[in-house]
Amino acid sequence: MISKLFTSKINSITVAAVIVAAASLASRFLGIFRDRILASEFGAGSTLDMYYAAFRVPDLIYNLLVLGALSAGFIPVFAALINHRSIIKKITDKENNEAWLVANIALNILGSLLIVTSLVLVIFAEPLTKLLAPGFDADAQLITVNLTRIMFLSPLFLGLSSVFGGVLQSFKRFFVYSLAPIIYNIGIIIGALYFTPIWGVYGLAYGVVFGALMHLLIQVPTVFSLGWRWQPVFNWRNKYIRQIAIMMVPRTLSLAVMQVNLVVITIIASTLAAGSLAVFNFANNLQSFPVGIFGISFAIAAFPTLSALADDRGVLIKNFSKVLRQIIFFILPATVLILTLRAQIIRVILGAGAFDWQDTILTINTLTYFCLSLFAQAIIPLLVRMFYVQKNSKTPFYVGLFAVVVNLGLSLYLPSIIACGAANICQPLGVAGLALAFSISMIINFALLWILLKAEFGNLDEVRILMSTLKISLASIAAGISIQAVKFLIEPLVNMTKFWGVLTQGFLAGSFGIIIFIIVCWLLKSEELLNFIRSIRSKFKREKIETDDVSEARGI
Repeated sequence: MISKLFTSKINSITVAAVIVAAASLASRFLGIFRDRILASEFGAGSTLDMYYAAFRVPDLIYNLLVLGALSAGFIPVFAALINHRSIIKKITDKENNEAWLVANIALNILGSLLIVTSLVLVIFAEPLTKLLAPGFDADAQLITVNLTRIMFLSPLFLGLSSVFGGVLQSFKRFFVYSLAPIIYNIGIIIGALYFTPIWGVYGLAYGVVFGALMHLLIQVPTVFSLGWRWQPVFNWRNKYIRQIAIMMVPRTLSLAVMQVNLVVITIIASTLAAGSLAVFNFANNLQSFPVGIFGISFAIAAFPTLSALADDRGVLIKNFSKVLRQIIFFILPATVLILTLRAQIIRVILGAGAFDWQDTILTINTLTYFCLSLFAQAIIPLLVRMFYVQKNSKTPFYVGLFAVVVNLGLSLYLPSIIACGAANICQPLGVAGLALAFSISMIINFALLWILLKAEFGNLDEVRILMSTLKISLASIAAGISIQAVKFLIEPLVNMTKFWGVLTQGFLAGSFGIIIFIIVCWLLKSEELLNFIRSIRSKFKREKIETDDVSEARGI
């Protein structure tokens, strides 16, 4: 049974997305547990500000050198090679060795680039830190420099791991691929629980490196079983490597712009009140929860199938519409749940130890503004991949560049805007202004991508998407009203100053809201609810998943 989970091929987009989403859910829960440990141990203060600032540069390197190549170039090229040769299980014979040759060249070149880049940046970590966190004092900058140098090992491990992840996605082995982020978070948690008592704040950095190493090792056995064997090849002139390089340039530039955006936000946050960078990251991690589970999971699961349909636009749009409506089915009620239960969520997850009520208020305000763009953030990964399917990575870059410019402009302006809250207390938005700027830019990004995709394809099945969105919106509103009612009913019955009282109120209100959402969707005959139920049933009725969304869309 376990071996089948590791090796089984999954063709159905919905089932693949459910598996990726389930693993993402586990990973996000571990991420929340990690944040709770960090918040309890250090609070939203200067220590975590240093940790998150140190994390920024290694993360930038990983995003630029790895994600650009894989998401835009490696997966489409590698998948095309194995599909062209009708390879189902293994690539082992000499005639079909070209796909593994490309994988090894990519692995070796990427590994070499990451080693050289990391060594150079280790040397220049001190001036980089002064640029990145100008608001830190001398002692804080010194600690941040040391943390950064330790964490420069993580991009190397994650980079190599991501090549293996690209191979697994191409072979549609989504289960093993989905385990890697879980292992990564476990490594960070081990660092927080066991390394920190030994090495202090540096234990957090060693935890990141340990998690990255485990992220790599968990994927190696399955890739090996598929036929991969390492070869010391560095053929820069290989035509497929050149194709990957050409496709990755606009994607890398797009990611570079986004990373510059995060760097600027880090710089601005370092000049705000102590703990602002930690609050921003806590709120960002919470709002990324549904985006990662529903938006990114469906986009990852759909990409191989959408790539295979590049030459059949009618079927491509039909699959695109189906995946998009499924994302909307999950992200709209998730947004309502977070907005109505944001105080309960933050207190239950982060409200312990050094994380006080003022930290809670700041995180609530920041999370509220992030929620405004959850729908856009969840849909953008799918829209971007629709451009990649057409071998067009330039358009998402230009759109992303414009959105980032908007974000940076607003990030400089909005934190100083005076806003009045409860009891007519007026004060600057502060770190919440950064979240508002981010949300506005994401909505603009989504709108421009949709308009340009419409211009490219013409019909995007808008009528079905609109009708589904209306049904899901009505069900989500009903769920939100129900949650608010249950919150008021339960509040007098529990002790809201205690963890279990807050947890009980949030859990019961949220559960009731989900039940109401499902009932309303059922009454409105939501196609997305019925499709989700069918997919789950097919998973449990068969040992091996044979449902293929491509075949279904073609009427086979």
